[in-house]
Amino acid sequence: MTPQLLVVGDSLLDLDVAGSVDRISPDAPVPVFEEGDATARPGGAALAATLLALHGHRVRLLTAIGADEAGQRLRGLLNEHGVEVLALPYRGHTPEKIRLLSGRQVVLRLDRSAVTEPVGEPAETALVALAQADGVLVADYGRGVTSVNELRRVLATVAGSRPVVWDPHPRSCGPVHGMRLITPNEHELPADDDGTAPYADRLGALARRAATARLLWRAGGVALTLGAQGALLADGSPVPLVVAPPLVGEGDTCGAGDRFAGAATAALAEGALASEAVQLAVTAAARFVACGGASHYRQDSPATPAPGAFGLAAAREVVARTRAAGGRVVATGGCFDLLHAGHVATLRAARELGDCLVVCVNSDRSVRGLKGAGRPLVGQDDRAQTLAALGCVDAVVVFDDATPLGVLEHLRPDVWVKGGDYNLQEPGAARPSGGVMPEADRVRDWGGQCVLVPYVAGHSTTALIHSARRTAPAAPEEARRSTP
Repeated sequence: MTPQLLVVGDSLLDLDVAGSVDRISPDAPVPVFEEGDATARPGGAALAATLLALHGHRVRLLTAIGADEAGQRLRGLLNEHGVEVLALPYRGHTPEKIRLLSGRQVVLRLDRSAVTEPVGEPAETALVALAQADGVLVADYGRGVTSVNELRRVLATVAGSRPVVWDPHPRSCGPVHGMRLITPNEHELPADDDGTAPYADRLGALARRAATARLLWRAGGVALTLGAQGALLADGSPVPLVVAPPLVGEGDTCGAGDRFAGAATAALAEGALASEAVQLAVTAAARFVACGGASHYRQDSPATPAPGAFGLAAAREVVARTRAAGGRVVATGGCFDLLHAGHVATLRAARELGDCLVVCVNSDRSVRGLKGAGRPLVGQDDRAQTLAALGCVDAVVVFDDATPLGVLEHLRPDVWVKGGDYNLQEPGAARPSGGVMPEADRVRDWGGQCVLVPYVAGHSTTALIHSARRTAPAAPEEARRSTP
């Protein structure tokens, strides 16, 4: 059965107001914001719980919500997503965080009900639910929930038998001792460093600060979130674990910490080690940001392909930005099974021909259709991630057909590149491996140019596979048969 998770913490109602800014006020040197549509969503601990529910987890939320209009709206959103609310006694207003956005840019943030009333002690039913949870996430936003004495006492008790993750806030009284994992960002660590050192030195300083914080908080581990650099885990080992994200998106980072802490909690509740939980959390947070972050939180689901540097939508954004800047779009494609020096040479040469490079990669099914059973040796997700990690690659699109023509119709690159083992004659013309370039005519139709780049002799996936099979040691049974 799916573990029962419980989120404890301060909930808010978040409101994003879309609009535009195209002039300066005549009354003062400030931008004039033309208001458009507004979108409400859960915020704070309520967002952390909602994201877990959207990813198929059974979730309860122990929080304080006011009896005002904002509170009613927040309860409705939580109910819509299947989050069971366990209410703490509270007579204050529901905090609201309002962002005014022009495009992707936040123009202004307005906080309402910043001063809150004291939060009361939890009811017995809430304490029972807390004690029965398979995993607990404390989403601390410094608004009073995590200061409740009885709640802190029970959290310390629960931490002795099951994973409790604490996402801290600098305005709160700090995590309870004994947490399995604490997930601060750099600004939520105890002060120690001014942050002015170069990144390599700064990473060492952050590792020391995380290790010191772990001892101070008496926690099993501290997973320091580093934004686009991923996360650093200090768990008492002599050397910290640094986990880089598999992709870096340009979406809204609001809520990424909640997604990270929630994913880590779910993984620990399912029996993962802290190192495994942090790796899963980094990937989840990266996908969340690349999907658009909190402003598009409903779209981030396990079935959604990893976006950001991956996928047709991301590639189209790269193409649009390049063309808006007057640049040239280059694309190339292939199976890229067992990436080798010949592939890298082709990709680098292709990137030199323009201002962005989109790589179209055959899916696993497409490779099997072209190469036969037993191929690919490397799955499409791993192939795509490896390609995206190359500095000369701007976006990767996996396609399912025999050719990338469908992708090219969407992107319409200015230059379509293949290695020199292809030729550009009409369909049916042979190349050394017996293939053709069926995309050539369509690329010319929209004014694109097809080019070859030099073929690196002696490098091919097929040759690598044959060589590996020739040099592989014989299986024990085969070895025995060959013995005189």
